[in-house]
Amino acid sequence: MAKILIIDDERAIRSTLREILEYEDYLVEDVDNGIDGLQMIGKTDYDLVLCDIKMNRMDGMEVLTEGLAIKPDLPFIMISGHGTVETAVEASKKGAFDFISKPPDLNRLLITVRNALDRGSLVTEAKVLKRKVSKVRPILGNSQSIVKIKETIDRVAPTDARVLVTGANGSGKELVARWLHEKSNRTNGPIIEVNCAAIPSELIESELFGHEKGSFTSAVKQRIGKFEQANGGTLFLDEIGDMSHSAQAKVLRALQENRITRVGGEKEIEVDVRVVAATNKDLLKEIEDGNFRMDLYHRLSVILIHVPPLAERRDDIALLTQSFLEEICNEYGMPTKRISDAALEALKALPWTGNIRELRNMIERLIILSDKIITDSDVKAFANPSAPATVSAGTAAAAAPQTDFDQFKNFQEYKDFAEREYIKFKLEKNAWNVSKTADDIDIQRSHLYSKIEKFGLKRGE
Repeated sequence: MAKILIIDDERAIRSTLREILEYEDYLVEDVDNGIDGLQMIGKTDYDLVLCDIKMNRMDGMEVLTEGLAIKPDLPFIMISGHGTVETAVEASKKGAFDFISKPPDLNRLLITVRNALDRGSLVTEAKVLKRKVSKVRPILGNSQSIVKIKETIDRVAPTDARVLVTGANGSGKELVARWLHEKSNRTNGPIIEVNCAAIPSELIESELFGHEKGSFTSAVKQRIGKFEQANGGTLFLDEIGDMSHSAQAKVLRALQENRITRVGGEKEIEVDVRVVAATNKDLLKEIEDGNFRMDLYHRLSVILIHVPPLAERRDDIALLTQSFLEEICNEYGMPTKRISDAALEALKALPWTGNIRELRNMIERLIILSDKIITDSDVKAFANPSAPATVSAGTAAAAAPQTDFDQFKNFQEYKDFAEREYIKFKLEKNAWNVSKTADDIDIQRSHLYSKIEKFGLKRGE
């Protein structure tokens, strides 16, 4: 249900507008001045604002300008009893969706409100779709290592220097590569990605350099390789440490001469490509082990950028978490959920072996399984950290509740005892919320009430 804010210093106008809009099933709040209105805009997610132009304390045009500075996508409909063409034009230039004269025509008002809300929905959907299509997300973080990475990108991107990005899986190496392209002079050209670990060694040369028709059994037509596709842009070689020796030799030659030859071909093709490589391996150790060419390493590592694991930048977890909360809730079309300070501290304490990728997946899980506010209990219950502490058999036995099985005359008595303890545990876990507990243990609420009565369970016993 859409939420609308009315800002007008005339009580009669506010009451009339509120009555009309509430009759149309909109949620409506109103205020009699622009200063309070701006405070409400900052605190609440409104879908639309109806704002008078001539008001005491603060002019409506000022409210429009400052309101859009707070919420750039919030539609404003300006209303005034002194409407002129010049006023309407000025309001439109400042970002208003539309202008309505007082007293407002009922049909015109409702149509304008509906159109403004539709546009707001389209803007939100467009942002979600753009985020899904575009892989260039901001590099979030204020830690020293992330600030240094951003500064390096700004300095290096405008050049054609080759860059080697190192770091663990899921730490954000691809994002660094994309920003190197985005801020380069090649931003209008393509960025072509090759995952060297995902392509079989016998096909990597064909993937990179292309092949001519008939060059091997399955080559039924000519294929353009990634180097040619990236001409005028950037070639991102991900997991370069997994590339075969023969492909390494050809990549080295391509980097030296800016020329390639398709598999099965004889003609040399000039290419203008900037290469950014990434790996999660220690290439110097791979060189020692004979798995990687030293001369190729030096060609690729003109600039070295190391992306630290999330465990080394825990202070950035709060910022990343808030960003993921807003992003994922927008994708699901739900209000942004809040997270408690205790929950953030619980997240910071986790091992994070999966890095940023693991954090995003975990936030999505918490959004789905938690209530409006994500608590530290939710983190403990649903986070499922990738490196849980192991418990020895002796410790587990000592921690387990001891039960005197001789007290039960038959199996049915023991089953009743176990069922009672289980239901009691779940009720206490859910703060005696019967509906939530019934959903939790997958039985009907009426059935759970019967069990509570049968076993004589009472809150706080």
